[in-house]
Amino acid sequence: MTVKNIIVGAGISGATVARVLADRGEQALVVDKKPHIGGNCYDYYDRNGICIHKYGTHIFHTDVKPAWDFVSRFTEWHPYMHKVVGLIDGQLVPIPFNLNSMRQVFPEALAARLEDKLIARFGFNKKVPILELRKTDDDDLNFLAEYVYQKVFLFYTMKQWGVKPEELDPAVTGRVPVYVSRDDRYFQNRWQGIPQKGYTAMLEKMLAHRNITVKLDTSWNDIKQECRDCRIFYTGPVDELMDWRFGDLPYRSITLEFREYDREFFQSHSVVNYPENYDFTRIGEYKYFLNDISPRTVVSFEYPSAYRRGVNEPYYPIAGEENAALHEKYLAAAHAEYPDIHFLGRLGDYRYYDMDKAVARTLKLMENL
Repeated sequence: MTVKNIIVGAGISGATVARVLADRGEQALVVDKKPHIGGNCYDYYDRNGICIHKYGTHIFHTDVKPAWDFVSRFTEWHPYMHKVVGLIDGQLVPIPFNLNSMRQVFPEALAARLEDKLIARFGFNKKVPILELRKTDDDDLNFLAEYVYQKVFLFYTMKQWGVKPEELDPAVTGRVPVYVSRDDRYFQNRWQGIPQKGYTAMLEKMLAHRNITVKLDTSWNDIKQECRDCRIFYTGPVDELMDWRFGDLPYRSITLEFREYDREFFQSHSVVNYPENYDFTRIGEYKYFLNDISPRTVVSFEYPSAYRRGVNEPYYPIAGEENAALHEKYLAAAHAEYPDIHFLGRLGDYRYYDMDKAVARTLKLMENL
């Protein structure tokens, strides 16, 4: 094969690699086993004119200026501030649980007392990981911690990850805070938005360069015999690359059940969480993201599940020392077999990345090559 650079995976990490190389004047071949680019960021317009995120809701948010500046080369932005509510005791309350949430679910006197104590101990506009809040010795704050733990965190986490929260890596549990604030936004990052024409259109522009060739419906196994002398950028699971010789790396997967309704809106927000009720964790409604106008609407019910090779897709790496050690073992074996290989992305790095972190990680990697 005459191409020097082979990129396995046409998601946001692979597309970023390809574009950086192309801008440097290098040829790059991007392959993906899916029939489309974009990886899990892929979206499309349905018959109702609604932009559907095929693999679940995605919002770009970041404080990392290089990542924002890079992707902004390929899209205009639809300003969007993500707000999530959860069904708690029959009410839709802001998630993460914050001072406004308290005012909804608690009597006024109790909510005011809790607010004063939270601000006094942690400060205003601070995010307190739920497992840290549970360690307080104040009776009121301990009550709040147990309430949020039971009503917001425990069952949602068990559904999402299939384990108790205490068994999770702190990097995961830290993502679920109590927010000592009246800011109902899910993210507080400086830059937030949805690509004006969708993620697929943004990635199409990123890959539209004379130095980039894209082959879809093409797996690593289809080309690996021709790539022994290539520089490889691999964004897929490293255990799959090495034919699972040391066993499977654990992941969580999800099943998305899409439903179309003959009504303008199904719910009040783009995402509604169901921490306690039902087997699904959340419902996403897609027309909110770009303010798509249609008399009908489309939503997705999200059911987490264990990853089973050949049955479903790996979505979320499961953090933990044992899993990290297995990943490192696979990396060592891969580098021994493919001396010029570089891993990136959520699956390649076996790390939970938001989109901006995936781009930032990729840009940093390319700076050092």
